[in-house]
Amino acid sequence: MSQNDFSTSEDTQALAHEVACLKAMVTLMLKGMGQADAGKVIVNMERYIAQLENQQQAGIYSNTIQQIKTAYRN
Repeated sequence: MSQNDFSTSEDTQALAHEVACLKAMVTLMLKGMGQADAGKVIVNMERYIAQLENQQQAGIYSNTIQQIKTAYRN
């Protein structure tokens, strides 16, 4: 794993595509683990978000989790 290059482009559009890819990957991973375990992951992430002091960051995280939950339910 240490030999892999996970560098990110400085291009905003490329970064947006990478983030969308990661959201899709997380959704598929949650679907693969089963409803009970996936629910635990989401609940733990929501608890983590509630503890964030930076409200802008919390809002972005919350929106991301909502997108993943919506995709998971479909």
